[in-house]
Amino acid sequence: MDMTEFIEYCREGNPIKSTDPEKGKLLFQCANEAIRITNKLNNSTHTPEEIRKIFEELTGREIDESFVCFPPFYTDFGKNIIIGKNVFINTNCNFQDRGGIIIGDNTQIGMNVSIATLNHGFEVDKRDITYAGKVIIGKNVWIGSAVSIVPNVTIGDNVIIGSGAVVTKDIPNNVVVAGVPAKIIKSI
Repeated sequence: MDMTEFIEYCREGNPIKSTDPEKGKLLFQCANEAIRITNKLNNSTHTPEEIRKIFEELTGREIDESFVCFPPFYTDFGKNIIIGKNVFINTNCNFQDRGGIIIGDNTQIGMNVSIATLNHGFEVDKRDITYAGKVIIGKNVWIGSAVSIVPNVTIGDNVIIGSGAVVTKDIPNNVVVAGVPAKIIKSI
C-alpha cells in the first residue's frame, strides 16, 4: 500500500490496528508530516494568504480565500479535513481528523476546540484498534471556546454550541446546545 492508497483507506473510515506494520508505518509518516506542517504554521507569523496555503498543504485540498485561522492549530493527520467558505478557526484548536472532519460554510470555531474522530475498541483485546467516525459540521455554526466534539457526530445548520460543551450526539438544525453532555437549551 502506498501513501495515496493509505490516505484513501483512512478517508473510507477503516479501522487500524496499532500492531499492523504496514499501516502503522504509513500512519506515523502522516503524523510526522502533519507535525512538520503545523510546526511551520505555529512557529512563525504569516499573512492570511500564507496560512491558507499552509492549510492547503496540510489537507491536500483547495481552501477558499475567505478562510481564516489564528494559529496555533494542531492535528495528527491533516489529510481528512474539508473546510467550506467563510470558515474561521480561532487559536489553539486541536483536530484529530483521520476519521474525517467536514466544516460547513460560515462556521466559526472558538478557541481551544477539540474535535476527535477516533475511538479505541472497548474490549481489552481490541483496545489497540482505532475506529474512525466522521464529524460533520453544518453551515452557519458557532462553536464556543473549549468545546469537545466526539466521533460520529453531525451538527446541523445554524447551531450554536455553548463554551465548554461536550458534544456526544447529533444536533438538529437551529438550536442552541450547552453542557456536559451537550443538550438542547433552546430553538433559534
